[in-house]
Amino acid sequence: MQVEIGGLSSNSIPSTHPTHRSSTTPTLDPESHPPAIPSRTRHTMSALDTTSAAPSPPRSPTSALEAPTGGTPTKKVDFDVASATEAEASAPVHFTPTANIATPGAFAQPTSCKCMAALTEGGRLEPFTITRRALKPTDVAIQIKYAGVCHSDIHQARGEWSKGGVFPMVTGHEVGGVVVAVGDAVTKFSVGDVVGIGCMVDSCRSCKYCVRGDEQYCKGKGGAVFTYGDSTNKYEHSAEDEEVTNAVTYGGYSESVVVHEGFVCTIPSNLDLAAATPLLCAGVTTYSPLIHYGLRPHHKLAVVGLGGLGHMGVKFGVAMGAEVTVVSRGTGKMEDSKRLGAHHFLDSTDKEAMAVAADTFDFVLDTVAANHDVGALLDLLTVDGKCVMVGIPPDAVPISAFKLIMGRKILAGSLIGGVRETQEMLDFCGRHDITCDIETIRADEVNEAWERAIASDVKYRFVIDTATL
Repeated sequence: MQVEIGGLSSNSIPSTHPTHRSSTTPTLDPESHPPAIPSRTRHTMSALDTTSAAPSPPRSPTSALEAPTGGTPTKKVDFDVASATEAEASAPVHFTPTANIATPGAFAQPTSCKCMAALTEGGRLEPFTITRRALKPTDVAIQIKYAGVCHSDIHQARGEWSKGGVFPMVTGHEVGGVVVAVGDAVTKFSVGDVVGIGCMVDSCRSCKYCVRGDEQYCKGKGGAVFTYGDSTNKYEHSAEDEEVTNAVTYGGYSESVVVHEGFVCTIPSNLDLAAATPLLCAGVTTYSPLIHYGLRPHHKLAVVGLGGLGHMGVKFGVAMGAEVTVVSRGTGKMEDSKRLGAHHFLDSTDKEAMAVAADTFDFVLDTVAANHDVGALLDLLTVDGKCVMVGIPPDAVPISAFKLIMGRKILAGSLIGGVRETQEMLDFCGRHDITCDIETIRADEVNEAWERAIASDVKYRFVIDTATL
């Protein structure tokens, strides 16, 4: 059935998660407050003052915390170490570095790092120790505070997308943390900055896609260097010593990470870090297609599937001024659709309701990763409508060409977003106070969390508190 949900505002949407504050999206009145659809101009972070003299060893976590110099407001944190200054102690967030990071000069040499790893394909995640590379001149070292659990982590570690992955595998490409050291040539970040890393940690940096800011589509000899399970030695500029680090990328289920500054994003200061961390994948995966394929205020948007991706699609759609309908099997998620700000709900198992909804939507965002009838979603589109897939069903999708031809409809796909667009998305979230709805877990609960994620028993993203490693 299709149900209208009226009279909603952000003030009327309660939290439902006892373990963490749930974020909400303000409902905008497109007549009186038309939302600003962000431009695709390049985001420029403020540079630090680099006029000091000769290069010195990488700064330790005990360095003084510089004030932000403009651009996106940034959050600084206090390090609980003996040399912390009075100014540092007044920082808004308390932060205790782990023993290996608190050592002066940490990351000037390869640094050990606790993590949770799948030692074999399909195996349970277990406590493990890896080594992070020493800082290169343009590297940033980050102590990870939170790591989001994406369904992709499960697929990769269990070989469900492809066999022959690199093990041990440390998953996690939604990473939120604090800068603890920077290389001598770093200009975008300083110690104490609150930052995030998404699905990539490097690329060829020179192909036409990288140059325009779409590193996820890198066409260098090895493509993008993804955050885990990938080779660091695809390119000379990202190479590591295989005998020291295995020359393998290890993800966010860990204490720390070292990455080139060009693949680090600033987390807006008004966003809760734990709830903002999943934006680095779930956020940009849904934001990017809405922007690229031209969602506009007053468009009728159908978000198919209400999970980690779908709930972000609803929040973005509402913030962008669209009339949002959640499409889901059954009515079990109707109330949550209302809480998230959706205007309508459509039960995809109700044939009569689906028939009434045919030819009414300008845009369908399909987030479903299970096999499903994509043709039925095309029927929902009006002439010139667009259906964009961001979920990846296990089997090929059979589509009749007539469903596209007879309405000049578009069926498309979208893969995460580049670093520039990820920062653009984070800035948009900062302006609209958008974060993910999360459940925070300890590191030793991650195997149970994976099983719950498979069963859709989470609203809507698990986030690991890495202090529990």
